Amino acid sequence: MTAIDTDSGPALAESLLHGVGNENWQAATRLLGAHRDGYWLRRFLDMATIPIWDTPPIIDRSGTHPCIAWNSLGGRLNMSGGDWPKASSSEIAVLQVAASLMGEWQVDLRRVIYALDDDELRLVLRAIAEVGNVSISTA
Repeated sequence: MTAIDTDSGPALAESLLHGVGNENWQAATRLLGAHRDGYWLRRFLDMATIPIWDTPPIIDRSGTHPCIAWNSLGGRLNMSGGDWPKASSSEIAVLQVAASLMGEWQVDLRRVIYALDDDELRLVLRAIAEVGNVSISTA
């Protein structure tokens, strides 16, 4: 069994944040870790062994610590028109918001809001608040 199988989504996200001081990077990575117990992070790790497009892997393992290669994610979103093979509209919306926090995608907020359920919207609001150093109540 690997860490992908045993770590929670938030723990997986934290493992990708060693040495990262950028607030946007932290918020975007934590958003992906919190959403559906790390759905996208696990998918990116799986994709590293099965290249889908002719771009670098999204999880970069070349440095001291693995991290998300946001420019690679942005490139794949651009090549796919913002969609992702075999993903629901809410999964895509969360992915696009995370990429947007990193400046790799422009989000249509109206479409995102309608795609998300209450829990997903809270996760997105928490990530946005983290980037803005704002304390909000999402109860």
